[in-house]
Amino acid sequence: MDDRLQLLLDSFWPIVWGGITGTIPLALISFAIGIVIALVIALMRLSKNRVLSGIARVYISIIRGTPLLVQLFVIFYGLPTIGWVINPWPSAVIAFSLNVGGYAAEVIRAAILSVPKGQWEAGYTIGMSSTQTLRRIILPQAARVAVPPLSNTFISLVKDTSLASVILVTELFRVAQNIAAFSSEFLIVYMEAGLVYWLICLVLSSGQGRLEKRLDRYVAH
Repeated sequence: MDDRLQLLLDSFWPIVWGGITGTIPLALISFAIGIVIALVIALMRLSKNRVLSGIARVYISIIRGTPLLVQLFVIFYGLPTIGWVINPWPSAVIAFSLNVGGYAAEVIRAAILSVPKGQWEAGYTIGMSSTQTLRRIILPQAARVAVPPLSNTFISLVKDTSLASVILVTELFRVAQNIAAFSSEFLIVYMEAGLVYWLICLVLSSGQGRLEKRLDRYVAH
């Protein structure tokens, strides 16, 4: 058997395993935290309180106006200079979560604004408070609108986790780097890593479609 083909076969499972144990958990945890941050920031952005709205605007501007790699370096390499030493994995989670929060906040804000104002009035009519109306009526409908762009954000995050390799987090791309360095077959190993990323994204895209169908019942027609 050709040595390169054997390398592909031997390296496939380690790379996949790096995705299962590193890339996917890192993306899931960061996205979950990021969505919570995004919801808070979106509500602050919609607030009539100028201070809260201003803080949200600045946060979104900073996150969207600076590269993710820079944010990662600031947290892992920058904070230790002022005495805040954070291990590689938590540093990656913090950086990715904050980044997701900045981008997803605008998605959630737009989704909330897309819900007809009559839905708010309907909630008040049946005796719901603003918080209850938001939680039980507005957010479920906004979720349907937000799912496609948020799904794209998550898929982008899965690919962006490869940046965690620069701070020595062991994930899919880090495993591929180690295999490529050991074998000196950079082209085929990195192409194989790209194939695994692509397969993961295909699965996520399929899940996105199913989730959209389930959320259709919350849309007001």
